[in-house]
Amino acid sequence: MAAQTTRTRDLTSDKPNVIWLLADQHRGQAIGANGDPNANTPNLDRLSAGGVNFTAAVSGMPLCCPFRGSLLTGKYPHECVPGHEYPLPKGQPTITTPLREAGYTTAWFGKWHLGGFHERDGRAAKFIVPPDLRGGFDKWVGYENNNSQWDCWVHGGQGQDAFLERLPGYETDALTDLMIDYVRQQAHAQREGRGKPFFACLSVQPPHDPYAAPEQYMSRYNPARIELRPNVPRVARLEAQARRDLAGYYAMIENWDSNIGRLRRVLDQEGISFRTHLMVFSDHGDMHGSHGMFRKMTVHEESIRVPMILGGEQPVYEGRATGRFPVPLNHVDIAPTTLGLCGIEKPAFMRGFDYSGYRLTRRKRGGEPDSAYLQSVVPTGHNHSINKAWRGLVTRDGWKYACFENTSWLLFNLNEDPYEQMNLAHNNAYRAERSKLITRLRAWAADTGDRFAIPAD
Repeated sequence: MAAQTTRTRDLTSDKPNVIWLLADQHRGQAIGANGDPNANTPNLDRLSAGGVNFTAAVSGMPLCCPFRGSLLTGKYPHECVPGHEYPLPKGQPTITTPLREAGYTTAWFGKWHLGGFHERDGRAAKFIVPPDLRGGFDKWVGYENNNSQWDCWVHGGQGQDAFLERLPGYETDALTDLMIDYVRQQAHAQREGRGKPFFACLSVQPPHDPYAAPEQYMSRYNPARIELRPNVPRVARLEAQARRDLAGYYAMIENWDSNIGRLRRVLDQEGISFRTHLMVFSDHGDMHGSHGMFRKMTVHEESIRVPMILGGEQPVYEGRATGRFPVPLNHVDIAPTTLGLCGIEKPAFMRGFDYSGYRLTRRKRGGEPDSAYLQSVVPTGHNHSINKAWRGLVTRDGWKYACFENTSWLLFNLNEDPYEQMNLAHNNAYRAERSKLITRLRAWAADTGDRFAIPAD
Protein backbone atom coordinates (compact mmCIF):
# COMPACT_ATOMS: atom_id res chain seq x y z
CA MET A 1 0.00 0.00 0.00
CA ALA A 2 2.85 2.40 0.81
CA ALA A 3 4.37 1.89 -2.62
CA GLN A 4 1.00 2.63 -4.26
CA THR A 5 0.62 5.82 -2.19
CA THR A 6 4.06 7.00 -3.32
CA ARG A 7 3.25 6.41 -6.95
CA THR A 8 -0.06 8.27 -6.71
CA ARG A 9 1.75 11.27 -5.27
CA ASP A 10 4.32 11.11 -8.07
CA LEU A 11 1.62 11.17 -10.75
CA THR A 12 0.17 14.44 -9.49
CA SER A 13 3.49 16.31 -9.28
CA ASP A 14 3.45 19.34 -11.59
CA LYS A 15 7.23 19.80 -11.64
CA PRO A 16 9.08 16.66 -12.68
CA ASN A 17 12.75 15.95 -12.13
CA VAL A 18 14.99 15.48 -15.16
CA ILE A 19 18.27 13.56 -15.41
CA TRP A 20 20.62 13.72 -18.37
CA LEU A 21 22.71 10.57 -18.87
CA LEU A 22 25.50 11.69 -21.18
CA ALA A 23 28.14 9.30 -22.51
CA ASP A 24 31.11 10.31 -24.66
CA GLN A 25 31.55 8.90 -28.17
CA HIS A 26 28.64 6.42 -27.97
CA ARG A 27 27.35 6.13 -31.52
CA GLY A 28 23.62 5.81 -31.98
CA GLN A 29 23.87 2.46 -33.73
CA ALA A 30 25.56 0.79 -30.73
CA ILE A 31 22.45 -0.15 -28.74
CA GLY A 32 20.61 -3.44 -28.84
CA ALA A 33 17.28 -1.65 -29.35
CA ASN A 34 18.77 0.06 -32.40
CA GLY A 35 19.73 -3.23 -33.99
CA ASP A 36 23.39 -3.70 -33.03
CA PRO A 37 24.11 -7.45 -32.72
CA ASN A 38 27.21 -6.79 -30.57
CA ALA A 39 25.58 -4.57 -27.95
CA ASN A 40 24.31 -5.94 -24.64
CA THR A 41 22.16 -3.07 -23.36
CA PRO A 42 19.11 -4.46 -21.54
CA ASN A 43 18.49 -1.29 -19.51
CA LEU A 44 18.66 1.01 -22.51
CA ASP A 45 16.46 -1.42 -24.42
CA ARG A 46 13.84 -1.27 -21.68
CA LEU A 47 14.00 2.52 -21.60
CA SER A 48 13.48 2.56 -25.35
CA ALA A 49 10.54 0.16 -25.16
CA GLY A 50 8.82 2.17 -22.44
CA GLY A 51 9.77 5.59 -23.72
CA VAL A 52 10.60 7.51 -26.86
CA ASN A 53 13.56 6.63 -29.07
CA PHE A 54 14.58 9.38 -31.48
CA THR A 55 16.23 7.09 -33.99
CA ALA A 56 17.52 9.88 -36.25
CA ALA A 57 19.08 12.09 -33.55
CA VAL A 58 22.39 13.71 -34.52
CA SER A 59 25.33 15.57 -33.10
CA GLY A 60 25.34 18.70 -35.24
CA MET A 61 29.08 19.07 -34.68
CA PRO A 62 30.53 15.66 -33.78
CA LEU A 63 33.15 16.87 -31.32
CA CYS A 64 33.07 17.04 -27.54
CA CYS A 65 33.45 20.76 -26.72
CA PRO A 66 31.19 22.22 -29.45
CA PHE A 67 28.47 19.67 -28.74
CA ARG A 68 28.53 20.48 -25.03
CA GLY A 69 28.37 24.20 -25.70
CA SER A 70 25.31 23.67 -27.90
CA LEU A 71 23.81 21.22 -25.40
CA LEU A 72 23.84 23.76 -22.58
CA THR A 73 22.91 26.87 -24.56
CA GLY A 74 20.74 25.74 -27.46
CA LYS A 75 23.06 27.70 -29.76
CA TYR A 76 25.04 26.47 -32.77
CA PRO A 77 28.81 26.00 -32.46
CA HIS A 78 29.68 28.99 -34.66
CA GLU A 79 27.72 31.13 -32.18
CA CYS A 80 29.09 29.65 -28.98
CA VAL A 81 31.85 26.99 -28.75
CA PRO A 82 33.33 26.58 -32.27
CA GLY A 83 36.09 24.03 -31.68
CA HIS A 84 38.20 21.76 -29.53
CA GLU A 85 39.29 23.25 -26.19
CA TYR A 86 37.28 26.46 -26.63
CA PRO A 87 35.61 27.61 -23.38
CA LEU A 88 31.99 28.35 -22.72
CA PRO A 89 31.77 32.16 -23.17
CA LYS A 90 31.78 34.02 -19.88
CA GLY A 91 28.36 35.32 -18.96
CA GLN A 92 26.60 33.00 -21.40
CA PRO A 93 23.20 31.91 -20.04
CA THR A 94 22.66 28.16 -20.06
CA ILE A 95 19.78 25.80 -19.41
CA THR A 96 20.24 26.41 -15.69
CA THR A 97 18.98 30.00 -16.10
CA PRO A 98 15.32 29.21 -16.93
CA LEU A 99 15.36 26.18 -14.63
CA ARG A 100 16.47 28.28 -11.69
CA GLU A 101 13.75 30.83 -12.47
CA ALA A 102 11.20 28.00 -12.42
CA GLY A 103 12.30 26.85 -8.97
CA TYR A 104 14.65 23.99 -9.87
CA THR A 105 17.92 23.04 -8.22
CA THR A 106 20.61 21.86 -10.62
CA ALA A 107 23.66 19.58 -10.50
CA TRP A 108 26.44 18.38 -12.80
CA PHE A 109 28.63 15.31 -12.25
CA GLY A 110 31.56 14.34 -14.45
CA LYS A 111 33.19 15.41 -17.69
CA TRP A 112 32.79 19.09 -18.58
CA HIS A 113 35.30 20.06 -21.31
CA LEU A 114 34.16 23.67 -21.52
CA GLY A 115 36.84 25.29 -19.38
CA GLY A 116 39.18 26.16 -22.26
CA PHE A 117 42.18 24.14 -21.06
CA HIS A 118 44.72 23.25 -23.79
CA GLU A 119 46.43 19.86 -23.86
CA ARG A 120 49.77 21.49 -24.69
CA ASP A 121 49.76 22.95 -21.15
CA GLY A 122 49.75 19.53 -19.47
CA ARG A 123 47.16 17.07 -18.27
CA ALA A 124 43.60 18.39 -18.09
CA ALA A 125 42.59 15.93 -15.36
CA LYS A 126 43.61 18.27 -12.54
CA PHE A 127 42.83 21.57 -14.22
CA ILE A 128 40.41 23.55 -12.04
CA VAL A 129 37.53 24.88 -14.12
CA PRO A 130 36.86 28.46 -12.95
CA PRO A 131 33.52 28.73 -11.11
CA ASP A 132 32.22 31.27 -13.62
CA LEU A 133 32.72 28.73 -16.41
CA ARG A 134 30.69 25.95 -14.74
CA GLY A 135 27.40 26.78 -16.44
CA GLY A 136 25.56 28.16 -13.43
CA PHE A 137 24.94 24.78 -11.77
CA ASP A 138 24.09 24.87 -8.06
CA LYS A 139 26.20 21.76 -7.47
CA TRP A 140 29.13 21.04 -9.78
CA VAL A 141 31.46 18.07 -9.26
CA GLY A 142 33.43 17.49 -12.41
CA TYR A 143 36.61 17.61 -14.40
CA GLU A 144 37.70 19.31 -17.59
CA ASN A 145 38.92 16.27 -19.53
CA ASN A 146 40.54 12.96 -18.65
CA ASN A 147 41.11 9.90 -20.83
CA SER A 148 42.16 7.57 -18.04
CA GLN A 149 39.18 5.78 -16.55
CA TRP A 150 41.00 4.38 -13.49
CA ASP A 151 42.68 7.68 -12.61
CA CYS A 152 39.82 10.17 -12.59
CA TRP A 153 40.03 13.35 -10.53
CA VAL A 154 37.05 15.58 -9.78
CA HIS A 155 36.80 18.99 -8.20
CA GLY A 156 34.15 21.48 -7.19
CA GLY A 157 33.27 24.21 -4.74
CA GLN A 158 35.21 27.44 -4.43
CA GLY A 159 37.15 29.40 -1.85
CA GLN A 160 37.42 27.54 1.43
CA ASP A 161 34.96 24.92 0.15
CA ALA A 162 37.02 24.01 -2.93
CA PHE A 163 38.18 20.41 -3.26
CA LEU A 164 40.11 18.13 -5.62
CA GLU A 165 39.93 14.36 -5.12
CA ARG A 166 40.62 11.12 -6.95
CA LEU A 167 37.64 8.87 -7.57
CA PRO A 168 37.93 5.27 -6.41
CA GLY A 169 37.82 2.54 -9.04
CA TYR A 170 36.40 2.84 -12.54
CA GLU A 171 35.14 6.27 -13.57
CA THR A 172 31.63 5.36 -14.72
CA ASP A 173 30.94 3.36 -11.55
CA ALA A 174 32.26 6.08 -9.25
CA LEU A 175 30.44 8.95 -10.97
CA THR A 176 27.22 6.94 -10.88
CA ASP A 177 27.76 6.54 -7.13
CA LEU A 178 27.91 10.34 -6.82
CA MET A 179 24.71 10.75 -8.82
CA ILE A 180 22.95 8.09 -6.74
CA ASP A 181 23.94 9.87 -3.51
CA TYR A 182 22.59 13.12 -4.91
CA VAL A 183 19.31 11.52 -6.01
CA ARG A 184 18.79 9.98 -2.57
CA GLN A 185 19.40 13.36 -0.91
CA GLN A 186 16.97 15.15 -3.23
CA ALA A 187 14.32 12.46 -2.86
CA HIS A 188 14.59 12.64 0.94
CA ALA A 189 14.18 16.42 0.87
CA GLN A 190 11.20 16.15 -1.47
CA ARG A 191 9.48 13.61 0.78
CA GLU A 192 9.92 15.98 3.72
CA GLY A 193 8.38 18.82 1.75
CA ARG A 194 11.49 21.01 1.79
CA GLY A 195 13.03 19.92 -1.50
CA LYS A 196 12.87 21.42 -4.95
CA PRO A 197 12.45 19.62 -8.25
CA PHE A 198 15.92 18.84 -9.58
CA PHE A 199 17.72 18.75 -12.90
CA ALA A 200 20.97 16.79 -12.91
CA CYS A 201 23.50 15.55 -15.46
CA LEU A 202 25.71 12.47 -15.19
CA SER A 203 28.47 12.93 -17.79
CA VAL A 204 30.92 10.02 -18.22
CA GLN A 205 33.96 9.63 -20.46
CA PRO A 206 33.35 6.01 -21.60
CA PRO A 207 32.93 4.64 -24.21
CA HIS A 208 35.51 7.18 -25.44
CA ASP A 209 38.95 5.71 -26.09
CA PRO A 210 41.05 4.21 -24.56
CA TYR A 211 38.66 1.30 -24.92
CA ALA A 212 38.88 -0.43 -21.56
CA ALA A 213 36.33 -1.48 -18.96
CA PRO A 214 36.38 -3.57 -15.76
CA GLU A 215 37.47 -7.15 -16.43
CA GLN A 216 34.03 -8.66 -15.85
CA TYR A 217 32.85 -6.74 -18.92
CA MET A 218 36.00 -7.01 -21.03
CA SER A 219 35.97 -10.81 -20.72
CA ARG A 220 32.64 -11.02 -22.54
CA TYR A 221 33.86 -9.58 -25.85
CA ASN A 222 36.15 -11.47 -28.21
CA PRO A 223 37.53 -9.26 -31.03
CA ALA A 224 37.31 -12.17 -33.47
CA ARG A 225 33.56 -12.46 -32.90
CA ILE A 226 32.71 -8.78 -33.30
CA GLU A 227 30.38 -8.19 -36.24
CA LEU A 228 31.72 -5.25 -38.26
CA ARG A 229 29.50 -2.86 -40.17
CA PRO A 230 29.35 -3.53 -43.93
CA ASN A 231 31.15 -0.25 -44.72
CA VAL A 232 34.37 -1.25 -42.93
CA PRO A 233 36.84 -1.94 -45.78
CA ARG A 234 38.22 -5.45 -45.89
CA VAL A 235 41.77 -4.35 -45.16
CA ALA A 236 43.52 -6.61 -42.66
CA ARG A 237 45.18 -3.98 -40.47
CA LEU A 238 42.04 -1.85 -40.46
CA GLU A 239 39.78 -4.74 -39.53
CA ALA A 240 42.17 -5.82 -36.78
CA GLN A 241 42.13 -2.38 -35.15
CA ALA A 242 38.37 -2.06 -35.50
CA ARG A 243 37.77 -5.45 -33.85
CA ARG A 244 40.24 -4.78 -31.05
CA ASP A 245 38.80 -1.33 -30.31
CA LEU A 246 35.19 -2.46 -30.58
CA ALA A 247 35.65 -5.28 -28.07
CA GLY A 248 36.58 -2.72 -25.43
CA TYR A 249 33.99 -0.25 -26.72
CA TYR A 250 31.09 -2.68 -26.25
CA ALA A 251 32.41 -3.65 -22.82
CA MET A 252 32.33 0.02 -21.81
CA ILE A 253 28.80 0.38 -23.19
CA GLU A 254 27.59 -2.64 -21.23
CA ASN A 255 29.12 -1.16 -18.07
CA TRP A 256 27.37 2.17 -18.79
CA ASP A 257 24.10 0.31 -19.33
CA SER A 258 24.55 -1.52 -16.02
CA ASN A 259 25.06 1.77 -14.19
CA ILE A 260 21.92 3.19 -15.79
CA GLY A 261 20.12 0.18 -14.38
CA ARG A 262 21.55 0.90 -10.93
CA LEU A 263 20.29 4.47 -11.07
CA ARG A 264 16.83 3.40 -12.20
CA ARG A 265 16.53 1.01 -9.27
CA VAL A 266 17.38 3.82 -6.86
CA LEU A 267 14.76 6.09 -8.44
CA ASP A 268 12.22 3.33 -7.89
CA GLN A 269 13.36 2.67 -4.32
CA GLU A 270 13.08 6.37 -3.49
CA GLY A 271 9.60 6.59 -4.98
CA ILE A 272 10.39 9.23 -7.60
CA SER A 273 10.50 7.16 -10.80
CA PHE A 274 7.14 8.40 -12.02
CA ARG A 275 8.12 12.04 -11.82
CA THR A 276 11.66 11.76 -13.12
CA HIS A 277 12.40 11.97 -16.84
CA LEU A 278 15.55 10.24 -18.04
CA MET A 279 17.27 11.49 -21.19
CA VAL A 280 20.04 9.20 -22.48
CA PHE A 281 22.32 10.51 -25.22
CA SER A 282 25.90 11.05 -26.36
CA ASP A 283 27.97 13.93 -27.70
CA HIS A 284 28.95 12.16 -30.96
CA GLY A 285 29.72 8.76 -32.40
CA ASP A 286 32.82 6.79 -33.38
CA MET A 287 33.74 5.56 -36.86
CA HIS A 288 35.51 2.33 -35.78
CA GLY A 289 36.85 1.62 -39.25
CA SER A 290 33.80 2.54 -41.31
CA HIS A 291 34.97 4.10 -44.59
CA GLY A 292 38.50 3.43 -43.37
CA MET A 293 38.21 6.04 -40.62
CA PHE A 294 38.36 6.15 -36.82
CA ARG A 295 36.99 8.44 -34.10
CA LYS A 296 34.79 11.42 -35.16
CA MET A 297 34.67 14.84 -36.90
CA THR A 298 33.26 13.57 -40.16
CA VAL A 299 29.70 13.82 -41.46
CA HIS A 300 29.27 10.04 -41.87
CA GLU A 301 26.53 8.23 -39.97
CA GLU A 302 28.81 6.49 -37.47
CA SER A 303 30.16 9.88 -36.43
CA ILE A 304 27.03 12.06 -36.27
CA ARG A 305 24.32 9.64 -35.12
CA VAL A 306 23.80 9.53 -31.35
CA PRO A 307 21.42 7.75 -28.99
CA MET A 308 18.49 9.83 -27.81
CA ILE A 309 16.05 8.05 -25.54
CA LEU A 310 13.45 9.77 -23.34
CA GLY A 311 12.28 7.33 -20.71
CA GLY A 312 11.01 6.91 -17.23
CA GLU A 313 9.18 4.39 -15.10
CA GLN A 314 7.10 1.58 -16.54
CA PRO A 315 4.28 0.81 -16.97
CA VAL A 316 3.47 3.80 -19.15
CA TYR A 317 0.64 5.84 -17.74
CA GLU A 318 -1.76 8.35 -19.23
CA GLY A 319 -0.07 11.42 -20.61
CA ARG A 320 3.19 9.78 -21.75
CA ALA A 321 3.66 8.48 -25.26
CA THR A 322 6.04 5.80 -26.50
CA GLY A 323 7.48 5.01 -29.91
CA ARG A 324 10.37 5.28 -32.33
CA PHE A 325 10.52 8.54 -34.24
CA PRO A 326 12.94 9.34 -37.12
CA VAL A 327 12.82 13.10 -36.57
CA PRO A 328 16.04 15.14 -37.06
CA LEU A 329 16.61 16.06 -33.41
CA ASN A 330 19.91 17.98 -33.16
CA HIS A 331 22.22 19.02 -30.33
CA VAL A 332 20.62 22.49 -30.09
CA ASP A 333 17.24 20.83 -29.48
CA ILE A 334 18.16 18.97 -26.30
CA ALA A 335 17.92 21.93 -23.93
CA PRO A 336 14.55 23.18 -25.30
CA THR A 337 13.18 19.63 -25.17
CA THR A 338 14.34 19.28 -21.57
CA LEU A 339 12.62 22.51 -20.63
CA GLY A 340 9.49 21.31 -22.41
CA LEU A 341 9.42 18.18 -20.26
CA CYS A 342 9.35 20.54 -17.27
CA GLY A 343 6.60 22.71 -18.77
CA ILE A 344 9.00 25.60 -19.33
CA GLU A 345 9.12 27.50 -22.62
CA LYS A 346 12.55 27.97 -24.13
CA PRO A 347 14.22 31.36 -23.56
CA ALA A 348 15.03 33.74 -26.41
CA PHE A 349 18.75 32.88 -26.43
CA MET A 350 18.06 29.26 -27.48
CA ARG A 351 17.65 28.43 -31.18
CA GLY A 352 16.68 24.77 -30.86
CA PHE A 353 13.28 23.09 -31.19
CA ASP A 354 11.25 21.54 -28.35
CA TYR A 355 10.51 17.86 -29.09
CA SER A 356 8.88 17.14 -25.72
CA GLY A 357 5.51 16.67 -27.43
CA TYR A 358 6.70 13.29 -28.65
CA ARG A 359 6.86 12.15 -25.01
CA LEU A 360 4.16 14.24 -23.28
CA THR A 361 0.76 14.17 -24.93
CA ARG A 362 -0.21 17.50 -23.37
CA ARG A 363 2.63 19.24 -25.23
CA LYS A 364 2.36 20.29 -28.86
CA ARG A 365 3.80 17.84 -31.37
CA GLY A 366 4.91 18.69 -34.88
CA GLY A 367 6.22 21.77 -36.64
CA GLU A 368 9.85 20.70 -36.24
CA PRO A 369 12.55 21.50 -38.84
CA ASP A 370 12.66 19.37 -41.98
CA SER A 371 16.39 18.77 -41.47
CA ALA A 372 19.29 19.07 -39.05
CA TYR A 373 22.15 21.52 -39.67
CA LEU A 374 25.61 19.90 -39.46
CA GLN A 375 28.93 21.68 -39.00
CA SER A 376 32.65 21.44 -38.52
CA VAL A 377 33.52 25.02 -37.65
CA VAL A 378 37.12 24.75 -36.41
CA PRO A 379 38.71 21.41 -37.38
CA THR A 380 40.91 19.76 -34.78
CA GLY A 381 43.65 18.61 -37.14
CA HIS A 382 43.76 15.33 -35.20
CA ASN A 383 44.63 12.11 -36.98
CA HIS A 384 41.65 10.29 -38.49
CA SER A 385 39.60 13.52 -38.59
CA ILE A 386 38.54 15.54 -41.62
CA ASN A 387 41.04 18.39 -41.60
CA LYS A 388 38.86 20.95 -43.42
CA ALA A 389 35.86 22.90 -42.20
CA TRP A 390 32.59 21.63 -43.66
CA ARG A 391 28.85 22.16 -43.50
CA GLY A 392 25.98 19.80 -44.20
CA LEU A 393 22.46 18.73 -43.47
CA VAL A 394 20.48 15.54 -43.10
CA THR A 395 16.79 15.62 -43.96
CA ARG A 396 13.83 13.87 -42.44
CA ASP A 397 13.15 12.18 -45.77
CA GLY A 398 16.58 10.54 -45.82
CA TRP A 399 18.95 12.73 -47.82
CA LYS A 400 22.34 13.93 -46.66
CA TYR A 401 24.51 16.58 -48.25
CA ALA A 402 27.85 18.01 -47.14
CA CYS A 403 30.31 20.49 -48.61
CA PHE A 404 33.63 22.19 -48.13
CA GLU A 405 33.82 25.91 -48.84
CA ASN A 406 32.45 26.46 -52.37
CA THR A 407 32.83 22.73 -53.14
CA SER A 408 30.33 19.89 -52.90
CA TRP A 409 31.71 16.90 -51.01
CA LEU A 410 29.11 14.20 -50.24
CA LEU A 411 25.54 13.35 -51.22
CA PHE A 412 23.77 10.21 -50.02
CA ASN A 413 20.27 8.79 -50.23
CA LEU A 414 20.16 7.07 -46.84
CA ASN A 415 16.91 5.29 -47.63
CA GLU A 416 18.55 3.09 -50.25
CA ASP A 417 22.16 3.45 -49.09
CA PRO A 418 22.20 3.50 -45.25
CA TYR A 419 25.92 2.66 -45.13
CA GLU A 420 26.83 5.58 -47.44
CA GLN A 421 28.67 3.63 -50.10
CA MET A 422 27.39 5.61 -53.12
CA ASN A 423 28.50 9.24 -53.16
CA LEU A 424 26.17 11.06 -55.56
CA ALA A 425 27.55 14.57 -55.04
CA HIS A 426 29.18 14.77 -58.46
CA ASN A 427 26.72 12.64 -60.41
CA ASN A 428 24.66 14.80 -62.76
CA ALA A 429 21.77 12.37 -62.57
CA TYR A 430 21.21 13.79 -59.06
CA ARG A 431 21.90 17.43 -59.89
CA ALA A 432 18.33 18.52 -59.13
CA GLU A 433 18.39 16.89 -55.69
CA ARG A 434 21.82 18.36 -54.97
CA SER A 435 20.60 21.82 -55.95
CA LYS A 436 17.56 21.50 -53.66
CA LEU A 437 19.73 20.46 -50.72
CA ILE A 438 22.22 23.27 -51.36
CA THR A 439 19.36 25.76 -51.34
CA ARG A 440 18.18 24.40 -47.99
CA LEU A 441 21.71 24.45 -46.61
CA ARG A 442 22.15 28.07 -47.66
CA ALA A 443 18.95 28.89 -45.79
CA TRP A 444 20.28 27.19 -42.65
CA ALA A 445 23.48 29.24 -42.87
CA ALA A 446 21.56 32.49 -43.40
CA ASP A 447 19.04 31.80 -40.63
CA THR A 448 21.80 31.09 -38.09
CA GLY A 449 24.20 33.84 -39.17
CA ASP A 450 26.82 31.37 -40.39
CA ARG A 451 29.13 32.96 -42.99
CA PHE A 452 30.51 29.71 -44.39
CA ALA A 453 30.79 29.78 -48.18
CA ILE A 454 28.12 27.30 -49.31
CA PRO A 455 28.55 26.24 -52.99
CA ALA A 456 26.33 27.95 -55.55
CA ASP A 457 25.38 24.63 -57.15
